Amino acid sequence: MMKQPKPISRITRRHVLLTTAGAAGALGLGLSASVKPALAVEQAKLMADTGLPELSIGPADAKVTIVEYASMTCPHCARFHNEVYPKIKEKYVDTGKMRFIFREFPLDNLAAAAAMLARCSGDDKTLPLISVLFSKIEEWAFVREKPVPALFEISKQVGFTKESFEACLKDQALLDKILAQRTKASEEFGVSSTPTLFINGEKLAGSPTLEEISKVVDPLLGEG
Repeated sequence: MMKQPKPISRITRRHVLLTTAGAAGALGLGLSASVKPALAVEQAKLMADTGLPELSIGPADAKVTIVEYASMTCPHCARFHNEVYPKIKEKYVDTGKMRFIFREFPLDNLAAAAAMLARCSGDDKTLPLISVLFSKIEEWAFVREKPVPALFEISKQVGFTKESFEACLKDQALLDKILAQRTKASEEFGVSSTPTLFINGEKLAGSPTLEEISKVVDPLLGEG
C-alpha cells in the first residue's frame, strides 16, 4: 500500500537535523520506479494559480505542458531530473514545443527545507539550485548526521549567508504555501508519490523514460 507523505507543520533547525532522505526511504516515500498511467485531470484546474510563482521553462503557449510534482529528497526524482529531464529539455523545450513546470511536493521536513531554500534563492536562481541539489543529492540528503552543513555549503553557491539561510528556513508563510500546493496536488489531482507528471493533464506516476514520455507527447504534437 502506498504511504502518505509525512505531516509538516513548520521547519526548525532541529527538524532538519533529525530528518533525512534515508528515513524517507525507509518509509517507502518517493520510491515509485514503475510508470503508472492514471486518469487525466482537467488541464484548467491543473494550471490554476497555486499561490506560488510558477517554476517553468519553455513558451507559455507551447502545444504541450508537463507539470512535474517532485520531492527534493526523492531518489527517483533526482534520477529523473539528472538523466531524463535534460533529454526532454533538448528535444521538446529548447525547440519551443513544450513548457515544463516544476512543483514542489515535499515528502519530509528536509525536502521542504530544500524547496524553501530554492525559492528563497531568487527567481533566476531557483531552478538552477534545484538542479544542483538533485545532482548532489547524496551529499546532503543521504548523510546520516547533520544534513544542515552540507545543505548550507551548496546554498552558498547561489549567494546564501548563514543569516539568510536560517531566515529562509524560518519563513513560515513560504512553507505554508508549499504545503498548500502539496495538499491541493494530493486532494485534487491524486498525487501520492514522486515523481508524478501530468502531460496536458494525463497523469504518469513513476519515473518515466524519455521513450515513455515521447509516446504521450509526440501524438499531441502531431508527430506520433
